[in-house]
Amino acid sequence: MSTNKVSGLLVIIAFATVYVVWGSTYFFIQVADHDIPPMMLGAFRFVTAGVLLMGWCIFRGAGIGTWKQIKTAIISGLMLLLVGTGTVIWTEKWLPSSLVAVLISSSPFWFVLLDVPKWKENLTNRSIIIGLIFGFIGVSLMFSEKVAGAISSSGSMKDILGLFLLLIATISWAGGSLYSKYHGSGSTMVTSAWQMLSAGIAFVIGSLLLQEWKGFEWRSVSTGSWLSVIYLVIFGSLAAYSAFVWLMKVRSAAQVSTYAYVNPVIAVLLGVFFAGEHMTLMQLGGLVVILVSVLLINLAKYREDKRRMAAEKKSGFR
Repeated sequence: MSTNKVSGLLVIIAFATVYVVWGSTYFFIQVADHDIPPMMLGAFRFVTAGVLLMGWCIFRGAGIGTWKQIKTAIISGLMLLLVGTGTVIWTEKWLPSSLVAVLISSSPFWFVLLDVPKWKENLTNRSIIIGLIFGFIGVSLMFSEKVAGAISSSGSMKDILGLFLLLIATISWAGGSLYSKYHGSGSTMVTSAWQMLSAGIAFVIGSLLLQEWKGFEWRSVSTGSWLSVIYLVIFGSLAAYSAFVWLMKVRSAAQVSTYAYVNPVIAVLLGVFFAGEHMTLMQLGGLVVILVSVLLINLAKYREDKRRMAAEKKSGFR
């Protein structure tokens, strides 16, 4: 699909969905994590979302895709959701969500470094490079106080392992996203459905191997945890994840990866508006820096589109 023929309104809606919804999932994952084992939570979330989305695809006549599409979706789904999201679910059992948010915000660097076909375009673009650096600095500023407290009170081998796993998760997420972008085909909704189904099945197997079902009592799960699972299925997976997969097809990886900078901002703002939290001057400074970084990266995309349209217009007169 040509990026020039994509509705600008749809792109804005998709970005808004990924920015806002994924910014709230840090909170809902922690709530659900309190009562539900991590692998089981991943199984609930992605099997349910995958079945619902696949049913919708079949109902709409999109079918289930070709074997090539399914194979690509399975590989990318395991990289994205099993390794990427699964590690976040797992590590939030013991690492502070603020620390997780900062580490996940390094993923835009991996999107650019692993996007080999776009190396010349991205690595020579000052707006993109400066935007990436500003974004990470901004997130670090927003959570610097919380992270400093978390680090000073931690330092165990388990914490160090968690940090290492999150690094692997960000690389896997970026790699899976790019693999799907360049090797995927067919309907992005069908692709999303297979990605979630394959990851969901892998989570089920992992949960069985870890014997998470032993000692688990359905009645012990709070209403808040079940509501969090429902939110993660409907909004985190069906809406935001599908929007993300589509955006990766119609926009540059560097531009789409800005979600990793905006999500922590949304998480903080939700705390301010709904939990009575207060923003410090450091957090306000971080917010401004993040907004500048997103502006710079999107400005680079705007300039690129403008040059392309000018070239096409010029060639059309010949």
